[in-house]
Amino acid sequence: MLINENDINVNQTIVKSSSYLIMLKITNILKIGYNYKNSSSNSQTVVVDAKGHLLGRLASKVAKELLCGQKVVVVRCEELVISGPLYRNKLKWASFLNLTCNTNHARGQRHNRSPSKIFWRAVRGMLPHRTPRGMLALHRLKMFEGCPAPYDRVKKMVVPEALRVVKMNPCRKFTVLGQLAQQVGWKYRDVVAKLEVTRKQKAASHYRKAALLRLYQSQALKKVNA
Repeated sequence: MLINENDINVNQTIVKSSSYLIMLKITNILKIGYNYKNSSSNSQTVVVDAKGHLLGRLASKVAKELLCGQKVVVVRCEELVISGPLYRNKLKWASFLNLTCNTNHARGQRHNRSPSKIFWRAVRGMLPHRTPRGMLALHRLKMFEGCPAPYDRVKKMVVPEALRVVKMNPCRKFTVLGQLAQQVGWKYRDVVAKLEVTRKQKAASHYRKAALLRLYQSQALKKVNA
């Protein structure tokens, strides 16, 4: 079968034009998402205190907010809770460590040990992270162990639908994510605990000073009005 050279050139131009249109469409989606990300309606950041929350339930709520364009910061990820005893969760983690690439073990899987990265992976699994929309949603998420500045002076939120005391039977056993992460290789639990102690002491002293200042102001107003 003979093929004309003109037909080959036409087919090549069609392939090039179609690939160019696909790339143009992707760049337009990214531009729209970037403008939506930086819009004034979504400029406010929600800070969530993860202490006492169930990991999976909180991850699902955070993923929905991220897809809606909301910026979310999750602090104190080491205080997240997983249902089930510690021994059972360690067995599940041991089976997760066996997941590797058959041809090149350096390519994956990535077994993150820190609590913030474990939570990040849970949220990523609930997002279409291979699409431009999912990538932009994942970029709107920040997570930390402890409560670093400037989020230590910001009002923090809780998610009642993800709290352990609300959604879990009190007779059931549970595992704190920081304890599990420490036993599988995370080395900074003691450091984060020390930083949390100093942060709470500073916050308590600041609260006492603010309370005294409010008391003195009220007394001064009473004297002026009298």
